[in-house]
Parts: sequence; C-alpha cells; structure tokens
Amino acid sequence: MAKKELGLDSMGIQKTMRLPDYLSDGIGQLPLNIMSTLVGQLTYFYTEKVGLAAGAVATMLLVAKIVDAFSDLIMGKVMDKVNSPKGKCRPWFLWMLAPTMAIIVLLFTVPHAGSGVQMAYVLITNILISAVIYTAVAIPYTSIMALRTESVEERAKMGIARMIFGYLIGMVIAVMLIPITNMLGPGGVADQAAWIKVAVVFSILSGLALFILYRTAKENVDVQTLQKTEKEDSFLDELKLLFRNKYWVIMLIANLFVNISFGLSSSGGTYYAKYILGNDNLVALLGAIGLIPTFVGFILVGPLTNKFGMAKTCLIGSVIGAAACIVRVFTPYSFYSCIIGGAFQTFAVMPMMCVSAAMVNNCVEYNEWKFGKRLLGMSNSASSFGGKVGSGIGGSLIGWLLAFAGYQSAAASQPASVNTAIFTFAIYIPLVLFVAMGILFTKYDLEKIYPQIVEEIRARRAEKDMTE
Repeated sequence: MAKKELGLDSMGIQKTMRLPDYLSDGIGQLPLNIMSTLVGQLTYFYTEKVGLAAGAVATMLLVAKIVDAFSDLIMGKVMDKVNSPKGKCRPWFLWMLAPTMAIIVLLFTVPHAGSGVQMAYVLITNILISAVIYTAVAIPYTSIMALRTESVEERAKMGIARMIFGYLIGMVIAVMLIPITNMLGPGGVADQAAWIKVAVVFSILSGLALFILYRTAKENVDVQTLQKTEKEDSFLDELKLLFRNKYWVIMLIANLFVNISFGLSSSGGTYYAKYILGNDNLVALLGAIGLIPTFVGFILVGPLTNKFGMAKTCLIGSVIGAAACIVRVFTPYSFYSCIIGGAFQTFAVMPMMCVSAAMVNNCVEYNEWKFGKRLLGMSNSASSFGGKVGSGIGGSLIGWLLAFAGYQSAAASQPASVNTAIFTFAIYIPLVLFVAMGILFTKYDLEKIYPQIVEEIRARRAEKDMTE
C-alpha cells in the first residue's frame, strides 16, 4: 500500500516527515540529555559524595566547558567537510556510540586518591564528555534537522519531539537520581558505588538510542549538490559571515542565556531542597511536580507556535518566567512558592528549549540567501558555542557563589550567607536572564521573510543547474 503524500506546509514548502520519523529522531535526544543532566549533577556529586572543595570543582567544570565551547567550532568545520556514503551527519551517531557509553560510567569512577589526582580526573573526564563526545554527537544531531526538511513547521515539530524525549529522561534523572542513589548507598562519600551502578543503566540506554537514530535517520536534502555552489573559505572568514547574520547572533546570545538558566536549575535544585527547604529528598517531589508544566508545555508549544510563530512564543515564555521569579523574590522560603513559581519557570523555558534548534537552522537558509553559503555545521556549532559556555557558567556560578558564601560540605550547619547564595542562583539570576531573553526575541523576525527566502534560493539553484 502506497504511503499518502505529505503535501506542502502553510508556507508552500514540501513536507518530508512522518510520525515514525519524528519519534526516531526524538529518541536521539536521550543520550544528549542523559549526558548533560548527569553533568549538571556533578557539582553535588563531587562535593557531597566525593568530598571535593566546591570552588575547585567549579573552576574545573568551567575550564572543561570553555574547552568544550571551542571544540564545537572545530567540530562544525570538520562536519562540513565530511562526505560519507552514509551521509554528512548520520555516520557520527554510530562512530560515537561506544565512546558515549564508556564516558557516562567513567564520569563517576573518581579514584580514591589525593585531591590533586581527583581534580585531574575530574578535569579530564569532563573535557572528554563535553568537548569531545557530546560535541561529536550534538553538532551532527542538531545539523541533521536542516537536512531532513526545509519546512519551518516540521523543524518546529522535530524540536518539540526532541524536547519531549529529552525532558522525559531529564525529569527521570531529576526525580529519581538522588532517592535511588541514597537508597542504594550507605550515605556520605560511600555513595559513589551507587552512582556508578545508576550510570551503567544510563550508559546502556544511551547506546541503544544512538543505534536507533543511526538506523532510521534520513538526509532528504541533497547536500552534495548544494555544496557545489559554495566556495571554500577559511574558518575565520566563515565565522565573520555568521556574525553578519543578525538572526544567528540573536540565537547565539539567547542560547547563552537559556543554558546559563538550565545550568543553574540542573545543579541548584538539590541545594535549594537541602538547605532552604530542609530535605534533599524533596528534590524528587519538586522534579515530579515539574513534570506537570513540562507536559503542559509540550501540549501548548505546538499550537502557540502555529498561532504566534516561534519567536513570539519564546517571548511569551520569557514574560511568564520573569513574573514567576518576581513572586519568588518576595517569598524565598515558602515551600508552595518554590513549587508553584518553579513550575512556571519550567513552563517558561519550554518554548525556548523546543524551538531554539529550529530557529538556528532557519539561519542556514538565511546564510545561503544572503551570502551564498549555507554554513550548516558552522551555524549549529558556533551557536552551540554560546550554549556550552552558558551551561558552564551556570554550573560554575553555583560553586563560586557557595564558596564565596563560606559553604563547607562537611560542616554540620552552614552560615546564613549560603542561603543568600542559593537565592541568587535560584531566583535573582534567572529573573535577569528571562528579561534579557524577552528583549532578544522581540528582534527575531526571520519567520516573516522565510517563505520569500526559500523561494529565491530555489530559483537560484534552478538557474545554476540550467547554466551547468
């Protein structure tokens, strides 16, 4: 039985994605969110379970993130040059399967040695997971969106599907990691073996997801033909072109801010539960309640983007997030304020997390239209640069603020200044970030001219084919 024709989207662009395509593509988000969410728990793991100093941990994590950010730029250029028979992006999912599984376990096998050896191990494993393995999966995975479809509508749906899978695994880790490791471990630094056991499970799940993605991913846009129209430029020249694309610059900064916020929330929730609410096991309850706005977000983002567009939907989210933070500023010790305000903050980032990849990949067509070069890998990797730096800053800010406030993991009680530090990274900084992101999204109007851009690009390609 022949499959039903997909037809055109509302902009007149041919559709290429069916439900199984969305599902198999979304599964590819699992290993990325497993790695990023586990990395987000490392500050707590290193300080509370391994016994390392918070300030030293924060510095090591930031160094790893800085290396990671620059590796993104290199990976984008490498990916643009690769022309495998299996595709431009797809082979990376198979090549990185075994390294991904290995590094997830190695991350938690910190040796019982001197602090110098332990800090060196922390730095090396974090550079490997972030700068090498995560990057070699994330850049092809983000870029393949532009090769699977040229439809803005389908790219937005792909982003939503990816975030559904990503948030599901992220919430599982947020809700279950601390209670399960507490249950499996005897307590204190002896909990390390429990964390390793849990890491093995996530390692296997990541390997299966990458294998499914490799087997099912399809690159529907003929990259080989498109590249014939592009001349080879140096890395710096291509980077300069990207900075002349105002929409890409907006997404670079927006990804920086979104990931600072994500880094703060990923690493900071356990400290808030333990020292403000009085019980670190409450992080499971907070995470479980956080599933509600997450699922509501998944349901509403699609209709909202159809009605208002991606940028305006992100603007609406920023306003909601800022309002929730303002309420929490005046009720920082309230359990209910933490739950409700945190739920609205979670809902507020859903649009940005769902459609930011699509908004970046829309810049690929703008590059081709304006400069005659798609810069597929460079567009995604350089934008990811901002995201990686942002998550590194977010995670490191927690350690620095705690260290500045006099936090000591082994102390029976903490000074009052630690509470102020926790409020800063849980409420005050996110408030500033939501306001800044709202301003940025008022400047992103690419969706208005996108149909015209695609039409002119196709006309140029047809004219080029006729003259060759």
